[in-house]
Amino acid sequence: MSTKGEQTREKILSEARLLFKQKGFGATSINDLLNASGTTKGNLYFHFSDKEAVALEVLRREQQSFYRFLEQAFSGRSAAAGLEYFFHYALKKHHQSGFVGGCLFGNTALEASDTSPLFAGFVREVFAEWIKIFAEKMTVAQAAGQIRTDIPADHLAEMVVATIEGGIMQSRLQKSATPLQRSLETLRQVLELQVNGEQRQDDA
Repeated sequence: MSTKGEQTREKILSEARLLFKQKGFGATSINDLLNASGTTKGNLYFHFSDKEAVALEVLRREQQSFYRFLEQAFSGRSAAAGLEYFFHYALKKHHQSGFVGGCLFGNTALEASDTSPLFAGFVREVFAEWIKIFAEKMTVAQAAGQIRTDIPADHLAEMVVATIEGGIMQSRLQKSATPLQRSLETLRQVLELQVNGEQRQDDA
């Protein structure tokens, strides 16, 4: 059983994640964190040295969760089926949120690229690892004849990540599944994705 202090820390991080996704790091104040978590300034500073420390821990946890999801997406599946699984659940996840908040990594990249080298560097590593994993899976898919082979796998991986992030941003802006859904369908067509008889996930 967690202690009261651990529960307070978890509450701060949980509420901070929501605030950072919706408002951004810069626009989220210490008072916002206190009000949302229902804690005191003393309790917050007992667990974290400052708002930046809260944000870094939120990003680390989001990173760990995302890497676990990537591992799950390809576990026990062909490379092409893993990509299809990822596409389906990316859409499902953002649809369930009502397209509020978007992608914390994409949001941070836009906000911090020119203002916070620490946050920018952290997110740059996340995107680099995401692209690396996709490139590895696409190399396997190319060898199996599941996606096109006339474009290098790492170039395709960069395109997929950029298109997904753009689709998420547009769906968040329009509060509609359509932009992300169209982006994912276009990716399937551009990749010439073949799931080799494995059932394709429905986007609905």
